[in-house]
Amino acid sequence: MNATSPNGPVEGGSNGRVPHLHPWSRYVALGDSFTEGVGDPEPRSPGGLRGWADRVAEELSNGHPDFAYANLAVSGKLLRQILDEQVGPALALRPDLITLNAGGNDLLFHRTDPDSLALELDAGVEALATTGASILLFTGPDWGATPVLGRTRGKVAIFNENIRVVAARHDAVIADLWALRQLTNPQMWDPDRLHFSPLGQHTIAIMVLDALNVPHSLEPLAPKPLPERSWREARADDAVWAREYLVPWVLRRLRQRNPAQGRHPKRPQPGPVFGAAMPPGSFVGTDPRNLTAREDRQ
Repeated sequence: MNATSPNGPVEGGSNGRVPHLHPWSRYVALGDSFTEGVGDPEPRSPGGLRGWADRVAEELSNGHPDFAYANLAVSGKLLRQILDEQVGPALALRPDLITLNAGGNDLLFHRTDPDSLALELDAGVEALATTGASILLFTGPDWGATPVLGRTRGKVAIFNENIRVVAARHDAVIADLWALRQLTNPQMWDPDRLHFSPLGQHTIAIMVLDALNVPHSLEPLAPKPLPERSWREARADDAVWAREYLVPWVLRRLRQRNPAQGRHPKRPQPGPVFGAAMPPGSFVGTDPRNLTAREDRQ
């Protein structure tokens, strides 16, 4: 399978709603807030979040009436927690397509050694590979321009190279966030600068579908560029971000031994991407059970 070209624009899109040919019928997504869809709120989606994985599943379901999708990701999870808590349930679901993103929280907030982290990741991917499913892994994005978080850039780069080795060992596909230079656009990010905005999630979904070599109907968006800011304005924005997002987030981490405890996956069981009688391209309807699950995670 061919990955997206790192230097060119994100490709994709098709004229009209045509069936998208691919071999998969059951997709399971594993990970943390990135895969859960934090930054892309949608009250009509399970858990109140959409995200790139939902967007990918929506496209994969087009023309495949028996396609099922489960999302086991939980915000705040570390790599070891993801492997311990999500790999077993994923194996039980018997998927033929798996996406896994893990390790970002370890590198950004726990100063974990990227080489040791890669050994754990390799063991987890090896277990997932026993299903015979196609596996897609992500490299980490480049936080180099983000204050404070940019200090981890070297570790993220090392971990990314290790991920490539893991992918090669297990014949996995790589979705290369580091090389996706569209993510340097501030509009791709949530105001917290940790998660992706709806536009960023959409762009990542295009990259994933292209990496899987799946024709799709998603079109790259061309947002108006942000006006040029002076150095003083940019530093003022950094100060506001640190005060309103970074410092409260770190304090919550320090006060909670396990901030992800008590949270639940938004789609623990595989099922149709769309509700009954809803055509592809429609949102999942509101379900009272989804609202309860959402309240449990808050």
